[in-house]
Amino acid sequence: MSEIDRVLSLARAEIRALKAYEHAQWRPELERLHANESPWPPISSSDGLARHYYPEPQPTALVAAMAAYYGVDADQILLGRGSDEGIDLVTRAFCRAGEDSVIVCPPTFGMYAVAAAIQGARTLSIPLREHFQLDVPAIVAALQASCANTPKLVWLCSPNNPTGNRLEPSDIRQVIEAARGRSVVIVDEAYAEFDATPSWIASLAQHPHLIVLRTLSKAHGLAGLRIGAVVAHRALVQLLRKIIPPYALPCDSARWGTIAMQPPALAVTRERIDCLRRERERVRVALSSSPLLTRVWPSEANFLLVDAYDGGLVLDRLAAVGLIVRDFRGKSGLGESIRITIGTPEQNDRIIRSLS
Repeated sequence: MSEIDRVLSLARAEIRALKAYEHAQWRPELERLHANESPWPPISSSDGLARHYYPEPQPTALVAAMAAYYGVDADQILLGRGSDEGIDLVTRAFCRAGEDSVIVCPPTFGMYAVAAAIQGARTLSIPLREHFQLDVPAIVAALQASCANTPKLVWLCSPNNPTGNRLEPSDIRQVIEAARGRSVVIVDEAYAEFDATPSWIASLAQHPHLIVLRTLSKAHGLAGLRIGAVVAHRALVQLLRKIIPPYALPCDSARWGTIAMQPPALAVTRERIDCLRRERERVRVALSSSPLLTRVWPSEANFLLVDAYDGGLVLDRLAAVGLIVRDFRGKSGLGESIRITIGTPEQNDRIIRSLS
């Protein structure tokens, strides 16, 4: 055994065996339509940041602005590095290694299962049913099976990634009710701005075991600054504050995030959301007749999931016009599936031309 192998053998076996989350492929020579980012940069601003000082642990101005935007009190918000940090914090706070479990509903965002594996918690997989909707009876049965083995967390993503659809609100409500007194339900609303249905934030007062994740990465165009929010009962926020690293957000993120929450920037964001919704429908309709695709799934997010006869051919066609999209072939029960982020009208024209 080499010296480095001896060092690696000291790590937890489940970490050594862990299959890491597969982030979007990095190809700088291609334009990015694979990570569900905004196609536009944020609103520009003059800079006067004192980067030689540590940033404020929970930036007061940004917390206040986001609390106003989401319609909650400031003590119901915990800011972190994107939704990923919220996923990690919740998993570490509630799951004991080797003892607890979480429910995930694939195909869905991969970080829920990755965070559980890193923590040493078991993952109970309850796949989505027809049209990518929740298997409510199976989830309820898992929650009610045994008090000793009840999953601690239930992860729901709506609109769901990578499928793009909204989970039926009545199904989510049934899961929340079944979990009362047993488990914490987390609804990941990373794509909520692109969906017309109300946020589950409005239900927090009635359901203290509910947590909602939000982000400025998608609709607000700040993916590079990693600004996410856990929105929950103030007691849960206080609990998670115990384990969040100090100075979670750099001063750049706090400043840009606060600017993004002000009326001038929000007005531009609303225009861009409307544009992306129109473009999403335009691309969906155009691709529905593509000879390369078997199905274009309906979407309430800023992307489309498409099923292809030959996913590799679709990837090659789009790369040939300078676009990189996300390859989901064979993952989480999907077949020849490709996820395409909605870009600018010009980029979307290239998508349509290359696949028609």
